[in-house]
Amino acid sequence: MDLKQFIRDVPDFPQPGILYRDITPLLKDPGAMRHVVDAFTERYRDAKLTAVVSIESRGFLFGAPLAYNLELPLVPVRKPGKLPARRMSVEYQLEYGTGSLDIHEDALTKDDLVVIVDDLLATGGTAVAAAKLVELLGGRVHSLAFLVELDFLSGRSRLEDYDVFSLVNYE
Repeated sequence: MDLKQFIRDVPDFPQPGILYRDITPLLKDPGAMRHVVDAFTERYRDAKLTAVVSIESRGFLFGAPLAYNLELPLVPVRKPGKLPARRMSVEYQLEYGTGSLDIHEDALTKDDLVVIVDDLLATGGTAVAAAKLVELLGGRVHSLAFLVELDFLSGRSRLEDYDVFSLVNYE
């Protein structure tokens, strides 16, 4: 399935000069959504994972059904102030600013092997921060999975120590 037909280009969002890749048309199409979740499920079915780590907020859209299909725990990585219990935090650079991510301190152990799921890989800052959180808790990152990868921003190069899987690439 050509998933690009379900991804809308929105110029100058969230600021001038940015071409935003909007996945809401894909979310509206049950066949396209099923295709994405099935592709992730098939890729990770035999990976011996112990959890799916999903990044707020659009990563939850794909991480939750993947965790369900693989019968694994879903571990949310959230923006600051969203997790109620003791947490670890990491600050990181975005393509147009800075950010911070949190994970509950008891979310993973040294025995955990995870896939990190998000909707989009741009500069890699968010993904690197999520991987760092997993590793701070003693977990191991098997792979990172994205619906969309913006190749021209070279985010994959910041993740060279990890396996990276993307369903749609924009050069």
